[in-house]
Amino acid sequence: MALDRRRAAQTAARDTAGPAWQLSELIFTTRYGRPVEPRNFNRFWDRRCDAAGVRRITVRDARRTCASLLADLDVHPRVAMQILRHAQFAITMEIYTVVSSAATLDVLRRLGRALDR
Repeated sequence: MALDRRRAAQTAARDTAGPAWQLSELIFTTRYGRPVEPRNFNRFWDRRCDAAGVRRITVRDARRTCASLLADLDVHPRVAMQILRHAQFAITMEIYTVVSSAATLDVLRRLGRALDR
């Protein structure tokens, strides 16, 4: 499991850091157990995008993509809200979720068929 691997890596980092290690409940930390600075995370994220050969996007863009894919897969909005860890339904639906044009066309076709009955 990914979290087990992360825990093992963090234990190794703690052993290497020795007394410099800052104990915390965080899952992702620096090599000294401290919180990861946002600018450093962004650099890491950009390198991962480059290594994967994909266009650089922000973490927020990745969250929007996730929300939109969940909507396209007809995942219930409350479930999407839980997956994205949003406290407010409106944040998930109004800010993060973009319905694709293909999904919009599909809905319009279904609506048209329903009205033809």
